[in-house]
Amino acid sequence: MSEPYIEQVDPRDARGTAMVDELLEREGIRRDRNLDYTCAMYDENGRAIATGSCFGSTLRCFAVSGAHQGEGLLNRVVTHLIEWQAARGQFHLFLYTKADTARFFADLGFHEIARVTGKLVFMENRRGGFPGYLKALEKDRRDGVSAAAVMNANPFTLGHQYLAEQAAASCDTLHLFVVSEDLSFFPFSARRKLVALGTAHLPNVVLHDCGPYIISSATFPSYFLLDETDAMAGQARLDVEVFKRIASALNVTARWAGEEPTSQVTGLYNRIMAEELPRAGIRFVELPRARAQGAAISASTVRECLRNGDFKALEKMVPPSTLSYLTSEEAAPVIEKLRRADSVAHG
Repeated sequence: MSEPYIEQVDPRDARGTAMVDELLEREGIRRDRNLDYTCAMYDENGRAIATGSCFGSTLRCFAVSGAHQGEGLLNRVVTHLIEWQAARGQFHLFLYTKADTARFFADLGFHEIARVTGKLVFMENRRGGFPGYLKALEKDRRDGVSAAAVMNANPFTLGHQYLAEQAAASCDTLHLFVVSEDLSFFPFSARRKLVALGTAHLPNVVLHDCGPYIISSATFPSYFLLDETDAMAGQARLDVEVFKRIASALNVTARWAGEEPTSQVTGLYNRIMAEELPRAGIRFVELPRARAQGAAISASTVRECLRNGDFKALEKMVPPSTLSYLTSEEAAPVIEKLRRADSVAHG
């Protein structure tokens, strides 16, 4: 009898993909739409008996055939995926798993970060990863009332500035987190700089990087990619569970967000925050959008103006610091990228 072997499943391989889907469905798992890599372990007859996938720095979509449970196949699949990630320079890894299988991944060196009770567990392969992030945040813990807000600022608009101003006026310290990953049109370095410039007049604002733990491709890939509503909801709840730990580290008792009438992902995220955060003693404040010329100010509208070369309209939607950046040589590559994009509504 030949030894089971592991191979990549090409997305164009209809037979292999169908076998992977069948394995996942037996475990009550739907294959994610957005994956970088999928592998399957095959038996001597070419039948898939185990599978696993990657997206970004995360491992996901694991399943083992019921007839082969207890044979160590999951260990081999995970090892294969870790080696594949290492080959492309990814060493800090995360995974999603069902609550009842988290213990198997703990035995493989993964440590729990957060869970959605009875449904989903989020883990990483660094024992001190998330605890270290929390410890670093605690250095910025302040006395008095603390609130928080999270923004991608792609780019920073008068709407973002209005949210920061209103939130900062409500508390002694506003912890303002900037989404760190470069999955948006504007790079993180530019977005963080624009947030810093646009909030420089608010002395009680403390800026933080989200890192891989708040609205990242690890915790919340649907924020950056179109996905099914149920996947969005699960990821949003997981992101909220992570935020609760962060809020505890900083003594945050309120989270502010702008209302979202157009984005399905952000609108769903706001609804889940409104449901879940008060249960942890954190007030959720959804602020009506700032408006310009009768319309809500949004980063997507700003990006559309940039793509169309309508710099005159931008004057009413972004602060002077952002406008100065957008008209500089530094922003030229981003604007060219926007002009070549099929759509700038999301990202």
